[in-house]
This record gives sequence, structure tokens and C-alpha cells, in this order.
Amino acid sequence: MTGLNTILIIVGLFLAGGVYSFHKQEMPKGVIVLLSIASVMCLVAGVMRIQGIWE
Repeated sequence: MTGLNTILIIVGLFLAGGVYSFHKQEMPKGVIVLLSIASVMCLVAGVMRIQGIWE
């Protein structure tokens, strides 16, 4: 299942880039917060799966 780990981490980094871009474009704060939460969730899930905590 290492493919899923990689996909989760890549999606999390992509969303983190979106947060930076949206903040730079001065988008509504609600959109930035939701995108931030999604990014953190993807990154944490990917790392937890790599470490074997969440299988």
C-alpha cells in the first residue's frame, strides 16, 4: 500500500501549495481554512500509514 501513502502525501503538498496561492490572491478566509484542514489531514494520514500506525 505504499502507493496510497505517496498519493496522500502528494495531494497534501498540492493542497498546501493551494493554501499559499489562495492566501496570496486574498481569497476568502473560509476557503483557506478548509483547504488548510484538508492538506493537514492528507499529510497526517500519509505519514501515519508510512509509520504503520494506521493500517
